[in-house]
Amino acid sequence: MSEATYAQHSQDPGDQWLPRILEDKSKQDLSDILAKPELLAALAHSSSTAHSSIAASQEPLQAALQENIALASHLNELEARLVHLRSSTQAQLLSTHALERQWRQKQSDMDRALAPFSPSSLYQRLSQGVQEQEMVCRALEESFLEGDGATASEREALEWVRRYREAKKIYYSRQERKERWDEGRIGGWT
Repeated sequence: MSEATYAQHSQDPGDQWLPRILEDKSKQDLSDILAKPELLAALAHSSSTAHSSIAASQEPLQAALQENIALASHLNELEARLVHLRSSTQAQLLSTHALERQWRQKQSDMDRALAPFSPSSLYQRLSQGVQEQEMVCRALEESFLEGDGATASEREALEWVRRYREAKKIYYSRQERKERWDEGRIGGWT
């Protein structure tokens, strides 16, 4: 549309303008139409009866309306995507919580399985081993000294000495380990 034609179409038609459809109507028909504002507005704004200036003035409004419709459509798509992402995220969160519970259970099982090998448990077993071996050595000494009054044969005496030496070796070895532990000379154990 040229500028001259646009200027002609966008000018206000004035008070005397009537839509062509009303030009051959009687005064009574026109009076009835004027009595009904909805009908008058419909005639003034209908694309087939409205003046070209009204259509030209509504073009920016129509363009904005189309843009709003497009934006609303885009927002609906984004909303659907957001709902999908939310449900997916919720499912992943629930899955993560389930995995976390499983991991804690596995860690608890592992802690129970490794408890006998923990530093405190190993130290306790070592201390008990030192005490038990000391009691074994005392029992060997008392059994040798108490005897039934008869003299032991050389072979019995050699056997007792051998067993006593082995028991004392174990005792001293355990005692040395415990002392090292107490002094902090065991690597990685505090």
